[in-house]
Amino acid sequence: MHVKELFSLTGKTAIVTGGGRGLGEQIAIGFAEAGANVVVCSRKLEACEEVSQKLKGLGVNSMALKCDITNPEDVKNVVDQSMEKFGSIDILVNNSGSSWGAPVEEMPLEAWQKVINVNVTGTFLMSQAAGKVMLEQGSGKIINIASVAGLKGSNPEYMNAIGYNSSKGAVITFTKDLAVKWGPRGIYVNAIAPGFFPTKMSKVLLEKGGSGILEGTPLRKFGSDTDLKGVAVFLAAPASDYITGDVLVVDGGTHVL
Repeated sequence: MHVKELFSLTGKTAIVTGGGRGLGEQIAIGFAEAGANVVVCSRKLEACEEVSQKLKGLGVNSMALKCDITNPEDVKNVVDQSMEKFGSIDILVNNSGSSWGAPVEEMPLEAWQKVINVNVTGTFLMSQAAGKVMLEQGSGKIINIASVAGLKGSNPEYMNAIGYNSSKGAVITFTKDLAVKWGPRGIYVNAIAPGFFPTKMSKVLLEKGGSGILEGTPLRKFGSDTDLKGVAVFLAAPASDYITGDVLVVDGGTHVL
C-alpha cells in the first residue's frame, strides 16, 4: 500500500464528540482533509453547525448533531442518524470532556460526579453504541482523548483538578481493556494524551500557570491548532493497523520529566 493510501480516510465516516470547538474541531478538520465524512456533535449545536459547514467546504459530507454524551437517548440518536445518512461508522473520537478546579478537600461531590460522568461514563456510552455497529461491520477505530494529566500527578499550583486527572486515568485504562476485548473482533482502540493546548477549557489554567508549565515542557511551547491533526489521522487510518491499546502522548515532552 502506498504511503498516501496509508493515511487516507476517503470514504470513511467518523463521529467526533465535542467537535464544535478546540481539539475536537481540529481533529474533525484533519479527518475531512484526509477524505472522511464527519459527524460533529456536542451539547452546543450551533458551534457544531459552524464546524460542519467548514468541513463541507473541504469537499466532504458532514452533519452536525446536538448530543449530551451522558444521555443514552442522545447517544443512540447520533449513532442512528449517522448510520441513516452514511451507512457505516468507521471511526469514533471520544473527545467531549469536562473539568472542575478545586482543592481535593473542597471539591463538591456534584462537581466530581459531573466530571466522571462526562469523561468516563460518556466515553463508555459512546463506545458501546458506536461499537455495536463496528462489531457488526467487523471493523472500526475508536480514539479516546485522554490527557497527560491521566498519566501522573499534577502540581496544584497550576492544576488542582483531581476529578479530571482521575477521569483521564480511567479513560486510559478503559482504552487498554476495550482494546483487549474487541481486538479479536476487528476493532482498534487507542488513546491520545494531549498536553497543554490553548483551548477554552484550559484558558484559566494557562493564564494562571502558563510560564511554569512552559518551563516544564522540553519543547518550550504549547500545542498548536495543527499538532493533533496528524496523530488523530494516523490512528484512524490504515497506517496504524498494527497498533491497539496504546496511548500516544502529544505534550511537547512534559511527561518525560
